[in-house]
Amino acid sequence: MVLAFDFGTRRIGAAVGQTLTGSATAVGALPCRHGAPDWAAVDRCIAQWAPARLLVGVPYNMDGSDTSTTEACRDFGAQLAARTALPVEYVDER
Repeated sequence: MVLAFDFGTRRIGAAVGQTLTGSATAVGALPCRHGAPDWAAVDRCIAQWAPARLLVGVPYNMDGSDTSTTEACRDFGAQLAARTALPVEYVDER
C-alpha cells in the first residue's frame, strides 16, 4: 500500500493506493496550522493506513520551473522522511 500526500498550506490531501490493482482512493484532508502540517494528524494517518511507502506530489510550471509551493512540498517530503522509517518518493504533478 502507498500513501500519497498533496501538500498545501491550508490542507494536505491524502490518498491510498494499491500497487496490485493500480487503484487509488482519497482518504481525506489533513489540517495545517499557520502553513505548517498538523504532524499529529499526519502521524495518525500513517499509522491508520500502515503504508509501505509515501508519495508527495510536487507542482511544477508547464515549462518545468518551480512554482511558489514547489520548495514547500519538497520540505514536507524531507520532513516525512526524517519522521518515519518509510521511503518517500516525489511525483511530478504536471
